[in-house]
Amino acid sequence: MKQKLGEIIKKALEGGEITAEELKELLMVPSLAEEAYLLCAASRKMVERASQSKAEVHGQVGIDCGPCPKNCAFCSFAARNQVFPEAIVRTAEDIVSRCLSLEKEGANAIFLMATARYAFADYLKIAREVKRELKPETPLIANIDDFGDEEAQALKKTGFQGIYHVMHMGEGRETEIEPRIRLKTITAALKAGLEIGTAVEPIGPEHSLDEIIEKTMLIRAMKPAHAGVGRRIKIPGSSLAVHGQFNAAQIASVQAAVILALGYEVKGHCGEHGIGAMAGVNLAFAEAGSNPRDTEVNTVKGDNVGIRRAELREAGWEIHEGPSVIFQQ
Repeated sequence: MKQKLGEIIKKALEGGEITAEELKELLMVPSLAEEAYLLCAASRKMVERASQSKAEVHGQVGIDCGPCPKNCAFCSFAARNQVFPEAIVRTAEDIVSRCLSLEKEGANAIFLMATARYAFADYLKIAREVKRELKPETPLIANIDDFGDEEAQALKKTGFQGIYHVMHMGEGRETEIEPRIRLKTITAALKAGLEIGTAVEPIGPEHSLDEIIEKTMLIRAMKPAHAGVGRRIKIPGSSLAVHGQFNAAQIASVQAAVILALGYEVKGHCGEHGIGAMAGVNLAFAEAGSNPRDTEVNTVKGDNVGIRRAELREAGWEIHEGPSVIFQQ
């Protein structure tokens, strides 16, 4: 096993494109096996070369919370999970203030996240206020519901640099979103000149290796600005809660395999910190406002940019200062 694994790793590090079958070999490595450490060392080396050993911290502000009609089983905003019985929308002043705080703390980019129930016109209105107050060079990234060509052009005109959009694990099965609609949104964004941030997520014990491979290969074809691997967080009372969730070591091993499959073109990788940062995670998020992985109306993931930076430094990363180079201007 070690010889075959070594050959696949060598191929990836030399710039070769590994196949779906080779990726499966990597994903089959037990997370605590000796080979898993070789895998993580290789993925870390790849990201260091791709990013010049630099890491970034991006800020994200959630502007509203559930109940969301898309009903993603893994999301606390899903109407069926009954975590948030009433819709809550933050004021424009609060949203702008949170974005400016994250920028002041040193966030390299700002993400604005809204549920699928939030009107696109209202989102653009808030975004214009945020963009007006941010430094002109700070990239603004949209994390919103699916949209078409006209909306993509409107996002670009408003000043967005890119979008975060995911073809979720279990899309169409664990969500009420048609996979083809997700792909149409990504196509529309790329056509409008928006960059894509994405991930293989949210992964749980219920998902097969074949689905992880499928999503990884889809991401590779997108040529995204950044990618990532995220575990599904257990939402109490959700239909997926019975499956439990992966631990950080298990996800780090998956992260390493995915990084090697994506190659050197992707400069940024988000995911679990700590172990994950040793495996190549060089993009962290400081999150304020509502969050689909939390059951609190007011949540702060990562506390602030400084804490996220400190975590990455502890893993040996140098922090990039200034506007994101993952999302190029």
